[in-house]
Amino acid sequence: MLPLARDVTAYGRALHAAGWVANHDGNVSVRAPDGVRFFATPTATSKRLINAEDIIVVDVAGKVLSGRKKLFGEWHLHAAAYKARPDVNAVIHAHPVHATAIGLARKQLGIAPLPEMVVSLGASVPTLDYAMPKSPGQDLALQRALDDGDADVVILAGNGVIAVGTDLEQAFVRLELVEHWARMVIAATPMGGVQPLPGDDVKKLLEARTKAGLGRAGRR
Repeated sequence: MLPLARDVTAYGRALHAAGWVANHDGNVSVRAPDGVRFFATPTATSKRLINAEDIIVVDVAGKVLSGRKKLFGEWHLHAAAYKARPDVNAVIHAHPVHATAIGLARKQLGIAPLPEMVVSLGASVPTLDYAMPKSPGQDLALQRALDDGDADVVILAGNGVIAVGTDLEQAFVRLELVEHWARMVIAATPMGGVQPLPGDDVKKLLEARTKAGLGRAGRR
């Protein structure tokens, strides 16, 4: 399973290079092919300095199965995502500045401003209510957004962004896209804000999303 450790390391470093984490912020995890083990970044380690030997292996309950370091405290968010969706094999939690700012302001991104974003991420990306870390209510809200809703990315008020995917690359590009979306919303605000796409167009784009196997309807 060494390739998975290298992948987690690479995406952790990519988060730092993009400026989406600082200090010991953010974490990356991936589900192993056996479905019961997870490779994850450890706590108290900068993503700038992380290497494959730092990666730990845990079960869904957060028990460390191998590795020399400790698991991060917000594993419960990753576990909630994995439990909510069997198609989720990777979870990234980071603090990209603009998307995180939307959550800090307790705002919603609104309807996606570009057609491509509707297909890739759905009509909207929800901002969940603020909750203290390790709050069962936050885990439940995340699970509902990912399973009952149409979300693949969720903004956590006061706690950054969670992106999921069938693999690390998909989770990463979804995180990248929602940060790009947030930058557009903030840039458009002084000019009167983003003008929403026509409702009929959004409907057609969501149909295309389903045909692509994306979103709740596409998965099922």
